[in-house]
Amino acid sequence: MIDFFKKNKPDVQEEWNAKGEQYAKEINEMVEFGEKNGWENWKGKEPEDKRDHLAAEVIRQLKLANLENRVERFRNDFPPSHAPLISFLEKQAQSIEQLHFINDQKIVFLQGTAYQKRQAYILNNDQILELDINIKAIGKSKQNNIFAIATESKISTFKGWEGELIREFILNVTAKIGITELIPFNDGNKILIVTSEGIYLVSENEEKLIHPLNEGNEEDWSSNIDMENATLSNDNSYIVVGDQCYDHRILDANGNTLGSIGPQSSYPHFSLFSKDDNQLITNSCHFYNGLTIGIDSDQFIGVRIEEYTESDVTLPIFGLASRRVFKFKNSCYQ
Repeated sequence: MIDFFKKNKPDVQEEWNAKGEQYAKEINEMVEFGEKNGWENWKGKEPEDKRDHLAAEVIRQLKLANLENRVERFRNDFPPSHAPLISFLEKQAQSIEQLHFINDQKIVFLQGTAYQKRQAYILNNDQILELDINIKAIGKSKQNNIFAIATESKISTFKGWEGELIREFILNVTAKIGITELIPFNDGNKILIVTSEGIYLVSENEEKLIHPLNEGNEEDWSSNIDMENATLSNDNSYIVVGDQCYDHRILDANGNTLGSIGPQSSYPHFSLFSKDDNQLITNSCHFYNGLTIGIDSDQFIGVRIEEYTESDVTLPIFGLASRRVFKFKNSCYQ
């Protein structure tokens, strides 16, 4: 009887992969239809990932693979997927943010989101070290290995992890605000603070709100934002800021507006400079129909790309670095 059940027990790996491939195929077909014919013409049901019943067994096997040091093989056998594990994530998942490389196999990171009480850790190979409970954010510069550590009332910048103290910034306006992202400048003398209550440029004597701006002098205006995001160019010449309701704006190093880039989909939520700073990409997402556009740095000053509008400086991406501006499709969802 036991041999019978073993022989006829469904192969979890085979079912996981077969149904996963089918789900991916249906998603791709839906996206292709929407792109070609317009999403308003899609009349079918949204594809459903039908692997929820496999999740418990897959999680059990993953734990075993961790104990037996065969995670790479497990990952090949069971390609990662989000939807079947949602129930586990809702109950047990923790937000891991602000991961920064220190050296060798050592990184620092925070557990918890901006609105929670966080805990900072160092992961050194497979060893975990708990850091000071008062740390609320950690950032690293684009160049020169400058670290910034925020506590309740101040931010300190250091030359390297546990290195020489460069400067301390005493906080007032931003002291009680949860920090989404912390980006020190390459010399450690200024800080970009990204929060859901605005994006600030902090220097020795000022906490300057640089996004959003109350340009219409509205009485009931608020700096509260969602999907807040910002980045610095690698040489720190430019700042890019954006959020769900405002266009991405290109600023100089002092926070003055140089240009703006409207979203080509619904919600501006990411930006990034190329390593040589010659190009900038800005992303806006909306379900399966997100868009990323890019622009050369020599176009920044005075640029105004309207939202949902083809620009004379936008071109489809062909993977060529020589293209001035590129555009490609992407998805918010994996």
